[in-house]
Amino acid sequence: MPHATVLIVEDDAAIRRGVADALKVSGYAVVEAADGAAGLDRALSIDADLVLLDILMPKMDGLSVLAELRKAKPALPVIFLTARGELEDRVKGLKLGADDYVVKPFGASELLARVEAVLRRSAERPRARGHLKVAGLTVDFERREVAMTDGSRRSLSERESDVLQYLATNAGRAIERDELLSRVWGVDPRGTQTRAVDMTIARLRELLDDDPAEPKVIMTVRGKGYMLAPAALAGSGAEAKRP
Repeated sequence: MPHATVLIVEDDAAIRRGVADALKVSGYAVVEAADGAAGLDRALSIDADLVLLDILMPKMDGLSVLAELRKAKPALPVIFLTARGELEDRVKGLKLGADDYVVKPFGASELLARVEAVLRRSAERPRARGHLKVAGLTVDFERREVAMTDGSRRSLSERESDVLQYLATNAGRAIERDELLSRVWGVDPRGTQTRAVDMTIARLRELLDDDPAEPKVIMTVRGKGYMLAPAALAGSGAEAKRP
């Protein structure tokens, strides 16, 4: 996607320079920041199309940057740049609403593919609409909000909402991880190694109080993937609409 502006927030000058060069060669406009505080200032002050965000940085770590950024620009796509040992931080990042992550060391082709996929998905994804009544809960896809049985409300990230809606509009069949990566994440699953799908499902279960050992909303189908539990929609008057 040429002419898009990408903000790189990375304290390692060599990595930042290499990422910037790869993006520029591919036609992207690039803005750089060398620490978290400067990155947040840049993200809030410029009209970036996507942010590449390191986690471990001086002045302000990437998780804190994302948390603040989501308050002001909830729809701005963010890809984390993470080290191999930062699995817990990647999980936290996805819970905060990161769109994807790339594990260091990474090749330019992998990074560019992730950037293109996230930007394409951001531009082409239609607005979620309709409601889903499932297992006593009511999901409002437009507001990305769940009304719980006790009357409280919980917010879904855009990705969590999209995954749940995709499962709902394909109720009755198991959805493979590769299909979710392709249709929801916009990523070519061939050769892609990521736990983003499983992490998002785990977060959805947590938000929906859905015990994976006795699921009422999302089932794991061994060897196939995930599906909406058959009993979840029974007599619920589900109103999920296809995008």
